[in-house]
Amino acid sequence: MRAAIVVLGVCAASATAHAFCGFYVAGSDQQLTNDATQVVLMRVGTRTVLSMQNDYEGPVEAFALVVPVPVVLHEGDVKTLPKDVFARVEQMSAPRLVEYWEQDPCAPAEPAMDQAAYELSIGVEAAPRPDAELGVKIEAKFAVGEYQIVILSATDSTSLETWLRANKYNIPAGAEPLLRPYVEAGSKFFVAKVDPAKVAFDHGRAVLSPLRFHYDSEDFALPIRLGLANSAGTQDLIVDILAPAQRYEVANYDNVTIPTNLDVVDSVKDRFSAFYAALFDDTLAKHPHAVVTEYAWQATTCDPCPGPTLQPADFVLLGADVVDPVHGSDFVLTRLHARYGKELSDDLKFRTAKPIIGGRERFASDGELEEGAHPAAVNTFQARYAIRHPWIGPIRCEQPRRGIWGDPPRELARSTPAVRPALDLASAPRGQLQLASAIVHASTPPPAPQVAVGAAPRKSGCGCTASDPAGLALALLLLVRPKRSRARSTRA
Repeated sequence: MRAAIVVLGVCAASATAHAFCGFYVAGSDQQLTNDATQVVLMRVGTRTVLSMQNDYEGPVEAFALVVPVPVVLHEGDVKTLPKDVFARVEQMSAPRLVEYWEQDPCAPAEPAMDQAAYELSIGVEAAPRPDAELGVKIEAKFAVGEYQIVILSATDSTSLETWLRANKYNIPAGAEPLLRPYVEAGSKFFVAKVDPAKVAFDHGRAVLSPLRFHYDSEDFALPIRLGLANSAGTQDLIVDILAPAQRYEVANYDNVTIPTNLDVVDSVKDRFSAFYAALFDDTLAKHPHAVVTEYAWQATTCDPCPGPTLQPADFVLLGADVVDPVHGSDFVLTRLHARYGKELSDDLKFRTAKPIIGGRERFASDGELEEGAHPAAVNTFQARYAIRHPWIGPIRCEQPRRGIWGDPPRELARSTPAVRPALDLASAPRGQLQLASAIVHASTPPPAPQVAVGAAPRKSGCGCTASDPAGLALALLLLVRPKRSRARSTRA
C-alpha cells in the first residue's frame, strides 16, 4: 500500500485554489482548477507525517477534501496547524539571491578559515551519527477545527463516485479511472468537509487551517495522478521533506539539481522570481519530466539565511511530536520541485540519497567558483545566485587583493536586503526574461584605478556599479572569462 496522500479538494467555484495535489469536487457544476501545490512531509522510520495548506477565493460554498489514505485515521491522528509554519518552511528552502560588494583590496588580510572550520562556524553537523448500500462504509467520524471528518472505505471506484454524488459532490470528468487504482489497492478515504460559518475570509479568500495527519507504511510515496483531473495544463508541486540527517530524491523519475552559484546582472534583483522561473523552465527543457532538487541542508542552519531558521517548535508542529523522539531537531530539509501535465505516468516515490554540496561561496582548484552539485559528507546544497559590485574606490597599496566579497558599504547596509528569496514560483511571470542576458559568466572584477602609495586618495564611489547602456561591458564578460579569485567572501 502506498505511503502517501492524495487530496481531492472541494472549494468555491471559479476559484484560484491552492491545495494538495488531487482533484476538486464541490456542490456545483462549475469547473474547478488546481495548478499549484505545496506540502511538507516528515519521514522517520516507517512513519509519514503529511502537512498541507488549503485556501480558495470565490463565492462562499461548502469546501471539502477527499484524501486516499493507507489506513483508517482516528481523531488523534489529525490536527490543524497555524498557517505561518508553511511560510517559514518555504522561505527557508526557497531559491535565494544575494548581493556582494568587493571589499577594500588594501584592507589587512584576515586569517583564512579552512572548510571544516567554516562548516563548524555555521552549525553544520556531520552525517549520522458511506453507506453500505452504495458499497461505501463509514469507518470513523470526528471534528477537528473547522473540519468535519469522515473516514470511508469503498468496494470500488464507482461506489465512491456514487457516494460523493449522493452527498451532492460533483466528480470532475475523467476522475473515476484515476480513483480506481487507489480503491483497488485498499485505500481508505479521508473526507473533510468545511463549515463556511467557521471560516475566516481575507479579501475574499478563505483562510482555512492547514491540516496535518500521520500514518505508518513501509512505502514512502506521493500519489499525484489524481491532480490531473483539475489541471488546466501544468501543475507545480513543491515537496519539502524533513528527515533525520538524510536527504531524499525520487526513485521513479529522473533527478536533477538546479544550476546554482551563477552570477547575475544587477537588474535581476527586481525580477528574481521571473529569473528563477526562466532557469527552472530551461532546466526542465533539458531534462524533461525530471524532478528538480532545489535545497538540501540541515534544517536548523542556513548560509545565507533568507529569514529565521526553523526552530524546535516548528518541528513539533510538522510532526516531531508523533515520531521517534530520539531524533530531536536533527532534520535535513530537502526541497523537490516538479512540474507536470497530462503526460504524467506514475506517482512520486521517494528514496534516500547521498549528501551533496553546492551553491556556496566555495572555489575549485582552478580558482573558479564551484557550480552545480557535488558529493559531500554533509548536505549543504542550495539554489543561490549572486549580484557582485566590484570595488570602485581608490587602491593605494602595492599588492592589492582583489575578489574578496562581503557586506555592502555602511551607507547602503540598512537599505539593502541581505538575501532575497524567490517565493510563490508557480505564479511567477514566464517568458519575459532571457537567461543569456541575465547571467554573468565571470565574477573577477575589472581593474580599478590605481593610486600610487602615498598619493592623495581619490574620492570613493557609492560601492555599486553603473550599467553600460550599450551592453558592451556584458559582451566583454561573456567573451573573456578571467579566473575568479579564490578568496573567501565574508558571507556565503
